Amino acid sequence: MVRKMLIDHDDSNDVTQEVFIKIHKAIDRFREDAQLYTWIYRIATNECLSFLSKKKRRFFLPLEDVNKELSNKIDAAPDMDGDEIQKKLQKAILTLPDKQRLVFNMKYFEEMTYEQMSEITDTSVGALKASFHHATKKIEDFLTTY
Repeated sequence: MVRKMLIDHDDSNDVTQEVFIKIHKAIDRFREDAQLYTWIYRIATNECLSFLSKKKRRFFLPLEDVNKELSNKIDAAPDMDGDEIQKKLQKAILTLPDKQRLVFNMKYFEEMTYEQMSEITDTSVGALKASFHHATKKIEDFLTTY
């Protein structure tokens, strides 16, 4: 999930390391009112969104420039698996706002239910369904245009 959100291998490794540090520091506060998987996934999700936000602010980059940079990494990455169709899909996903991208990745790639996603993101099922619908429409528009 981290790699799908951040694209860049080094950024993904850094954020994953931060996730494990946070888990280690907070494991004694895990209340077990949710599954461990959900708790860890929420930490990873929050770290990804936070990282992307900081990256945009740190370099004073407009969203389009960050997405262009990540899109270029998709083309250049030798370890990015997939054929041209997969790369085109990844570029389409990059055009989504961060939270829509997260919802799309969770539903499409991770095959999560809306209920699982709701637990992780603390968002209503209805809002998640709307987000996924808007994301798929934007991806469809991108793919038919380019």
